Amino acid sequence: MTRAGAAVFALVLAALAAADAAAPRAQIPASPGVPRTADGRPDFTGIWQALNTASWNIEDHSAEKDVPAGQGVVEGGALPYLPSALERRAENRRNRLTADPVAKCAQPGLPRIMYMPHPFQIVQTPAFLALLFEYGHTTRHIRFTGEHPEGPIEWALGDSRARWDGDTLVVDVVHFNDQTWFDRAGNFHSEQMHLVERFTLVDRNHIRYEVTVEDPKVFSRPWKMTMPLYRRVEPNLQILDYECQSFES
Repeated sequence: MTRAGAAVFALVLAALAAADAAAPRAQIPASPGVPRTADGRPDFTGIWQALNTASWNIEDHSAEKDVPAGQGVVEGGALPYLPSALERRAENRRNRLTADPVAKCAQPGLPRIMYMPHPFQIVQTPAFLALLFEYGHTTRHIRFTGEHPEGPIEWALGDSRARWDGDTLVVDVVHFNDQTWFDRAGNFHSEQMHLVERFTLVDRNHIRYEVTVEDPKVFSRPWKMTMPLYRRVEPNLQILDYECQSFES
């Protein structure tokens, strides 16, 4: 990790420690099967990675140059695009090698950064979770306190507010821009996108990740993606640097 990256990471950990000390702790009955925090919640702390081809295409797809074949992660198969959005999707797909924001080293955005082919680290406290991504030193905060700020606000990662539904972490995310894609295949959204994520720790080394997408400007109805996230357990594992540099003039 670079000195700059280490400094940012140290600041994040300091903020997390302060929030942890200040947050109230409600005791919750423990159940077997998953690691728990001191206050009884499922403990997502660790380094995780999605091992699939969703960043290339969230639907079923054949192999092509630089793209491995893969099974889709969209429940029910095809995406429910509005007829008015299909032309934009087709244009994105034709120009995907250069128009994909990730091809230009821009932010992958949410939910795509959750299934990029790079690991990320979760640091958990009772007040919030910090997700530290290897790709481009991206940091995401999921807060348990407060409401979404008044919009409109346009961010690549939106604003994330969480609650517990039993042992499942439910995250409501709003305030997006329209500059990110779901995948390299050109599937896209608008600034009106609304996400509801569900993180369920199935066992010590697997998270079931679900995300429901609602965007009335692009899709005719809400739809869902589901995939496992795997805990990385290699010795001395840490988040490294992935410095993506655009060569555009």
